Amino acid sequence: MSGTTMRWKAIAWKTGAVARITMRQQFAYKTDFVLRSTFLLLILFVFAQLWSAAYEGDPARVISGFTMKQIVWYLVFTEALTMAGPPLCAKIEDEVKNGDIAVRLTRPFSYLGYHYASYLSEALFRFVVHLAVGSVIAWPFVGAPSFGAGWLGLLSLSVGALTLDFLLKAIVALCAFWVEEVRGMEFVLQKLQFTVGGMLLPIDLMPEWLQRVCAWLPFQAVLYFPARTAVHYDGAKLVIQLGIQTGWIALLGLLVAVLYRRGVKKLHVNGG
Repeated sequence: MSGTTMRWKAIAWKTGAVARITMRQQFAYKTDFVLRSTFLLLILFVFAQLWSAAYEGDPARVISGFTMKQIVWYLVFTEALTMAGPPLCAKIEDEVKNGDIAVRLTRPFSYLGYHYASYLSEALFRFVVHLAVGSVIAWPFVGAPSFGAGWLGLLSLSVGALTLDFLLKAIVALCAFWVEEVRGMEFVLQKLQFTVGGMLLPIDLMPEWLQRVCAWLPFQAVLYFPARTAVHYDGAKLVIQLGIQTGWIALLGLLVAVLYRRGVKKLHVNGG
């Protein structure tokens, strides 16, 4: 067996081990799970009432190509994706502040690889759970999610969406190597995802000039692409969206790698 094959098998085994540990931790914190689920139910209930008023309770009415049913389920998908992401910025910030970063860097596993494996396994678990919880509000309110191939589009784009979410948060989190406190930058990132990312409102309903701006930003590929494809499936657009996701993953992945190398060099120079 070649050395490259052995190396890849070792990486796969380590990644699986991190994923299993992360999943066990999720089942251990039941109170946190209940609180997140309750918060999601409250948010979706409020939004469902607001959109019901906007549509005047008419399920057949169409606004910018969306029926009330599509809008409510769109919100379920964007909220599920938003709440799926673990607090990566807080984790890395704490590691830098309390010195755990020195231990993490000496482990026989890529620092970024470890955090990505942990992040993705936890995010996918949370995403599935939040979809189920969101259905408790959406299903009785607007009916079953009969989107057919839209489910395929949602699943196809969700892993890429969560990977992009990880990379965006990693860019902010790695700034802790220089400034330690990154909560303010994380707050700004969250608000960008809420607005130009299409979490609160589909980008189709935004002014045309803002839609053009959003088209040049990576945030739409995290929330808007998966949710809109789920409720408005289009095979041709799905291929384009997958290509856009891949491009942003490559670009942001390169930026994360550069920030990490420079950040680690800075820690070593300063005796960290």
